[in-house]
Amino acid sequence: MKQGKRYEEASKLVDSSKLYEAKEALELVEKFPKAKFDETVELHVKLGVDSKHADQQVRGTVVLPNGTGKTLRVLVFAKGDKAKEAEAAGADFVGAEELIPKIEKENWFEYDVIVATPDMMGVVGRLGKVLGPKGLMPNPKSGTVTMDVTKAISEIKSGKVEYRLDKTNIIHLGFGKVSFGTEKLLENYETVIDAIIKAKPAAAKGQYIRSVAITTTMGPSVYVNQK
Repeated sequence: MKQGKRYEEASKLVDSSKLYEAKEALELVEKFPKAKFDETVELHVKLGVDSKHADQQVRGTVVLPNGTGKTLRVLVFAKGDKAKEAEAAGADFVGAEELIPKIEKENWFEYDVIVATPDMMGVVGRLGKVLGPKGLMPNPKSGTVTMDVTKAISEIKSGKVEYRLDKTNIIHLGFGKVSFGTEKLLENYETVIDAIIKAKPAAAKGQYIRSVAITTTMGPSVYVNQK
């Protein structure tokens, strides 16, 4: 696949045989030729685990100290006082059963994250086939099935991200925008890496972090020395 001119120019700045320190890698990413939009800075971490085994799953959430650079729209499934609480906490959309046909039949997906109170999971579960493939299904592990809707909304709005292994044992995650600058991106990077290290399963054997790459939406990978 032929890459664009900007990608080729950015690639010339990267020594593919070298492992960069995290700060050095982020400084390099800032020097890449700029796109016409504020690119997301992405992290790709290959782990020495086998995601086929339940006891080697790695997933969790972390609140980035400098946010993601993107304001996420939150839909909350709740009733009564919890619905009022969600509205007061800044949820973009709040509802219950009446939202089912809107999502199923009208293909309504104008939100990025769904939060649900536990009593609403029977309703939300009916949308599993629609929400599951889009990664929108609320989950207690990611803090999106909870009675504390205020806390959930606040964390999501302030930069909470979820990390999880894919089938190739890699975690892919956006952790800021190029415009953040090196220092803020480094803070976010270290927060995510620390969370992934702490989430190491007891069943994981051998080298846990196999490789770490930082890239931008349109840029080449810069490999990081992560001991």
